[in-house]
This record gives sequence, structure tokens and C-alpha cells, in this order.
Amino acid sequence: MVPTMGALHDGHVSLMDRARALGDHVVVSIFVNPLQFGDASDLAKYPSDLDGDLDICRRAGVDLVWAPSIDHMYPDGFATRVSVTGVSEPFEGRHRPGHFDGVATVVTKLFAVIRPDGAVFGAKDFQQVAVIKRLSADLGLPVGIDVAPTVRDHDGLALSSRNARLDPASRSRALAIPRSLTAVEKAWRSGVRHTDELETILAAELLGLDVDYASVVDPQTLSTRRDDHAPAVALVAATVGSVRLIDNTVLD
Repeated sequence: MVPTMGALHDGHVSLMDRARALGDHVVVSIFVNPLQFGDASDLAKYPSDLDGDLDICRRAGVDLVWAPSIDHMYPDGFATRVSVTGVSEPFEGRHRPGHFDGVATVVTKLFAVIRPDGAVFGAKDFQQVAVIKRLSADLGLPVGIDVAPTVRDHDGLALSSRNARLDPASRSRALAIPRSLTAVEKAWRSGVRHTDELETILAAELLGLDVDYASVVDPQTLSTRRDDHAPAVALVAATVGSVRLIDNTVLD
């Protein structure tokens, strides 16, 4: 299966293609999950085009789309939350309290209802993938978690449903995010390994943006790297205009 919140784009299609290569049947879920939105206005602004999404799924060869209502997913009396500690706490967890509880709850329910053999997620949401892997491992869920590479537009910006809300000027400014990741990748390839140096390079490209974080951390725990020879992931979150964007690159 490919879990989505709709507003589908080529990044989602790449997940569907990967799922089709891995399994005999592909299920896509389309559900804008209110539990993972701390800000009601952000939820209200989230783009929705079910007819367009269904057309994309048909053309991608999807076998089944499940698009439940909020009342169906969370009927009166719904009282369960699933919480993953540790990897959920820094970064997005700090800036969006309760977000990952919402993610873990909806993913657990989607897996319970659809019962897929595997699920495909995009690497752009690095911390979300880490949370879901931890959730699946801890609860012994019989679902293989596959991670597909981030798909980028011609200008380098990672594909996201939120990009539709960027006006031309904001989109131009947002390109500082992929530039920052390219700069830190180049530094890594040239032999730079110390976290402070890498973070300085990362931050230098982001001047002028409203940055929530620009960090280089351990990709398994999302905590501070203790060894300059250890692998690393660079994580960025910044708001451009009124649109909050996240991106990352694994430095290993």
C-alpha cells in the first residue's frame, strides 16, 4: 500500500510505481488525517482534489483506492492514541507537538484495516519514516516498510503537496533549501566530517528564511553524532511565506 493525504503529484506516482514493482496488487489510501495537524488553519488550507487524485491513481495502475471519511476513521467514542517516543521527539516533534502521535495512530489503523504485506513511504519525510519503522518494529507489525528516494522538480525543490501554495517569489526563495543540502553534500564528499562545520555550511545557504532547524545528526537515532566517522543525515525545516517545507539528505 501507499498511504497518502491526497493532493497527489509525481512524487506519489513514484511510490505507486515502486509498490507495483514490489507486490501483486497496489492499494492507495487517501485520507487527510486531522490528528497530525496541530493548527486547525493548516488543516483547512491543505489542498484536496479527490477526482484528480483518482485519475492519477487510475493512470498509475493502482488496483484499489480507499478514501474514508473522518467519521469513518474516527467515529464517536474513538479514544485511542499510538505514541512512539525517542525518534519522534526532536525536530518535527518539538515544533509540531502531537504530530507524530497522529501519524502513528493513523498508520496503525491503516495497516490494521488494509493488512498490506508492505507499505511504501517517501524519503523526504525522513523523521516520519523513522517513527513508522520504530512503530512497526516495536509492535511486531507484519508490514514491510520500504523507503523510496525523494523526487525533485526541475529546479531541485522536493515535490510536496504544499508547493502548490508557493507563489513565484516564495518558490524562488525556497530553492535555498535544496541548495543548502547540495552544499553540505559537496562538503561531505570533500572530506568534511565534523558536525559543527557541516551545520555551518548548511545554515549559510538558508539566510533570510524562517528556519526551524538545520541540523546534522545520527540517521538512526536523530540524536547528536558522537563520532565524526559516523554516518549522518542533514535535516532542514523552514517557512517560506506562509508555507512550511522540510527536506533532507543522507550523508553516507
